[in-house]
Amino acid sequence: MKQGQCSGNPLPFPKCANGTLLPLTLRGTSVTMPGRENFYHSTLGTENSLMAGRIAMPPMSEENRAVLPLGFVRGLLDTIEKTLIVAERSGDLLVVNTLARQFLESQGYATIQGLNLFKDLLQADSRQIFGEIEKGEHQVELQIQRGEAKSRVRVQWMPEPDWLVVEIDNKSEAQPDPATQLTVQELLQEREITYRNLLAAYLKLQEVNRQKTVFLASAAHELKTPLAVIKGYYDLLLAGSLGRLTDKQRDILEESKDSCERLVRLVSMFLNYSALESGKLVLQLRENDLRDCLDELSKRWSEAFQRKGVRLDASFDPSIPPFRFDYQKVQQAAANLLDNALKHTPSGGSVTLRAAPHFWERRVAALAPVEERRRFRLPRPNSVEVSVTDSGPGIAAEHHQEIFEDFVRVDRNTSGMGLGLAIAKRLIQAHRGKVWVESESRSGSRFTFLLPMDQG
Repeated sequence: MKQGQCSGNPLPFPKCANGTLLPLTLRGTSVTMPGRENFYHSTLGTENSLMAGRIAMPPMSEENRAVLPLGFVRGLLDTIEKTLIVAERSGDLLVVNTLARQFLESQGYATIQGLNLFKDLLQADSRQIFGEIEKGEHQVELQIQRGEAKSRVRVQWMPEPDWLVVEIDNKSEAQPDPATQLTVQELLQEREITYRNLLAAYLKLQEVNRQKTVFLASAAHELKTPLAVIKGYYDLLLAGSLGRLTDKQRDILEESKDSCERLVRLVSMFLNYSALESGKLVLQLRENDLRDCLDELSKRWSEAFQRKGVRLDASFDPSIPPFRFDYQKVQQAAANLLDNALKHTPSGGSVTLRAAPHFWERRVAALAPVEERRRFRLPRPNSVEVSVTDSGPGIAAEHHQEIFEDFVRVDRNTSGMGLGLAIAKRLIQAHRGKVWVESESRSGSRFTFLLPMDQG
């Protein structure tokens, strides 16, 4: 005999070998079932062949019923993974399985003794439920609520023992608190308002930044021509073309010329920055000799280094081949590095400008095919390394990245706008190169940039 479940009924029954479900009747603390000898297969004729294989069951008497312990029935109900309660027509609870007991405890019922199905659990009129059943409803669905938790209930009627089998879907659905729901809506509205305000502020800052760039470009253009004229007159005066100068006059003119050249560099820096910010920077890539470019730069800056008492050494590897690059832009990037070294190197110090061929392994890995890399066992130079080394106070490691950002000055005691290194970085990156610094506090700095020799 096996445990079974009646179609449409969640209550389990003992099952015979042929699949027959045996009805149970509750009597006190035990359950009775019909004796096996009272079950027989139908032997009707062919005219009733449709009934073949069915079980015919005569009326049962008290004598032909087998007695099952009530604990056994409870055990059968506990094996079902559903919340089940069996009650009489009056609403008195007969059997409550473990899941149902846990559900009732979670709802605040300390004990199930004396609980009534209709008054305490369903909180519904029994006549309404039986009225639905008498209309032919197979099961009646209700919704019960205790506190903020809601659960769905299915009630089925078993005619013979006149029992009600209740299945509870204990997946409670908590009703959202209106106050909480309102709070969520307010938060969403505040977030939307905050987002719009931030977007408006961002667009406003973008417009202010654009106006700043336009102003710098306009001011630089307006200053460029007068400064060039002033510098030209200084050159004429110092050359003696307009008359002989005394030593004191020459010293005054040289200091004035230095200030004028500093303004010229600042204007040039503003023009480059404006072009970079607006995206209008155009590289004039031509076949040039980098040694000539850097040698011209070192000679131009030698006088400024001599006046401060800083030695400038230049060393360029003669094996650097000509390659395509923007002569003025690369010279400007190197000039910004020299200017930065001169500012931070004390009198009596030294600055070294070097250039040599370099094998940029990362660039080869990104561009050259594997077969080509295997063909040449010895790496061939594919870029030029340019470095500016000074004997200044050095730069702490935490500032190595931020010094290449716009308007950043680590040493507030020096002059400048904090744009030289930022412009140098952008000009080198425009050539598909890279720039970095190697430095420690009180040990000098070494600024290096790489220029690829395969510019398109």
